[in-house]
Amino acid sequence: MNTSPTDGSYHVTADELRQFIERFERLEAEKKDIADQQKEVMAEAKGRGYDTRIMRKVIALRKRDADDIAEEEAVLDMYKQALGMA
Repeated sequence: MNTSPTDGSYHVTADELRQFIERFERLEAEKKDIADQQKEVMAEAKGRGYDTRIMRKVIALRKRDADDIAEEEAVLDMYKQALGMA
């Protein structure tokens, strides 16, 4: 695409670029708002006596495939047994 300031397409390209940047900036703001809300949820849970470190682990586990989790736990158990920890 020719972006010469004299051919007229420069203004359209600049407008489109501005739109992309502004959309991205709006998404960044939304992401920050969501992160703040997540912190509030964890603070509330902690205030109610829940262990937020464990909650975060459960949340991470829920995102993963059950077979991957089972395989990881099996290897972990094997390593713990080898080290006399089980």
